[in-house]
Amino acid sequence: MTHGAPAKKNPANDDEEVVPPPDGGWGWAVVFGSFMIHIIADGFTYTLGIFIVELMWYFDEGSERTSWIASIMVGVTLGSGPIVSSLVNKYGCRTITIVGALIAAFGLGISTLATSVTTLYVTIGLLAGFGFGLIYLPAIVSVTCYFEKKRSFATGIAVCGSGIGTFIFAPLTEALINTYGWRGALLIITAITLNCIIFGALFRPLETARPRRKRTTSEVAVEMVEKEKLMAINEESANSPTHPSGSDPVRRSVHDVPVNGEMHRISQQEKSTNNTLTVNAAVGDASIARMARSQPQLLQVPTADVMAGEESRNRKGSTAGSRSHHGGSGVMYRKDALYSGSMVNIPEYRADPKGFSGSVMRIPPDDGCSGTTDSNEKVKVCGLIPCSKASYDAYKEMMDFGLLKDPVFILFTVSNFCTSIGFNVPYVYIKDKALELGIPSANASFLLSVVGIANTIGRVILGYISDKPWLNRLWLYNGALTVCGLATAFSAFCDDYVSLIVYCASFGFTIGAYVGLTSVILVDLLGLEKLTNAFGLLLLFQGIASLVGPPIAGRLKDNLGSYDAGFYLAGSMIAISGLMLFFIPCLQRWTKSKATKAADISTKTALAPIH
Repeated sequence: MTHGAPAKKNPANDDEEVVPPPDGGWGWAVVFGSFMIHIIADGFTYTLGIFIVELMWYFDEGSERTSWIASIMVGVTLGSGPIVSSLVNKYGCRTITIVGALIAAFGLGISTLATSVTTLYVTIGLLAGFGFGLIYLPAIVSVTCYFEKKRSFATGIAVCGSGIGTFIFAPLTEALINTYGWRGALLIITAITLNCIIFGALFRPLETARPRRKRTTSEVAVEMVEKEKLMAINEESANSPTHPSGSDPVRRSVHDVPVNGEMHRISQQEKSTNNTLTVNAAVGDASIARMARSQPQLLQVPTADVMAGEESRNRKGSTAGSRSHHGGSGVMYRKDALYSGSMVNIPEYRADPKGFSGSVMRIPPDDGCSGTTDSNEKVKVCGLIPCSKASYDAYKEMMDFGLLKDPVFILFTVSNFCTSIGFNVPYVYIKDKALELGIPSANASFLLSVVGIANTIGRVILGYISDKPWLNRLWLYNGALTVCGLATAFSAFCDDYVSLIVYCASFGFTIGAYVGLTSVILVDLLGLEKLTNAFGLLLLFQGIASLVGPPIAGRLKDNLGSYDAGFYLAGSMIAISGLMLFFIPCLQRWTKSKATKAADISTKTALAPIH
């Protein structure tokens, strides 16, 4: 197993060090597990439209009532995101994925006993939807926890399972229904869903922070030599009022440490301390330093750490550092937990790649004088629902509605809401639309396979292009959505199989930008610090929009006798969502200008003379 860079100091706790992602090793097993989960979960979700057609015929229901099955499932899957994040923060990706697979399989399994569409609202919509929600978020977060430098590549492999799953499940579902009926087909897919338990078990947790490594006597001795040199230089500088050019005493030190009166004071204090060894204090005995100078071999021999004071500090650090295992996984404390793009897109990473890992951790500060954090402490959400502090922290982070005061985020949220209204309409109705044109059922189902493979290609190509410094990612995102919307709206004019294939390929390719670039665009617009909050709110609004999109299109079909109006609506919403985002640069300039004027007024008010 490969190892990451040296651990970084955790600013929240001096006794802890942040463990950087290993960027490989077991992480590739995690990528494989996430890839397979995407194949199964998204494969079923995006081909549910094949079941919808069968259920409309079996229960003699209209398009609107039957489409609520898919809408509720997708809406619950997305809308449960903030709740799932709180559970992941407490119990970890592996546990939540396994529980989610069990719930989803249970919901699908008992659906085979349903005698009405209303029953399927509960079994597939609510139960399976929530189960897939418990699977969806950990499948992404688990990969980002293991990768930093190679994150874009790793997450790209994982999410490609979505398109490949759609490609595989479309003909598979069609064949199963033709052979065993919809009940038998659903039962077999239930068994397939249970495989998510095995793949979820691959999500082995990583410790997010650990007790700081105790330094050896040789390391402490080296530090003492350094400090003696600094003291001598400092005393020399104190006796010399000026320094000729090029003779700056600081340059004679081994490390670029500022040498001034404060350093002299600290050095004098250290010389007066007792000789007990500690982790973060120098040895108070100059003889060890002299020994280190006279016997260089001492520096090569690691010695045991000795000190009683250190043990108490280790107990404190161990308690805090083990929070990720005993008090909660803590994975959602990472600011970049939901970021799936290339790390070079993040200014903080470009500025200091080595120190990035330590800067993204938001481990809560120790509470109380004991220096420990009891993440099992119970708090109440809305004053009613008891939950652990780890769960509450993640939920609160995602559901901070204060971000809705940001005009840029409001516009982006409205855009995502519009996109989500139209997003699922082609997945749910494209087969039935093809059947109305007289296309055979097997060929009609294959249209979803075309969407899936085009989506995979689109994610790879658009993701690759978006990392290029010469390209404006926002314009790429906006353009892809606009083209996708126009293609969906004009699909009403597709009256043969070939034209439908062209449309499905266009839709799958361009919609890949919406799914793959959302987190990257959020970081570009709002910064990494606000990503978790922004993504959580987006999931909530996406869930609401997904809930109403297909039923509206279904109602239009039931009333007008054609899917054309529904596809017009879906395409218009997606196209509008892309076009409105072209105004973001203007909105950013206006917001910046407004903030500058407010700051100027505040400054003038503060400097105004008081009469």
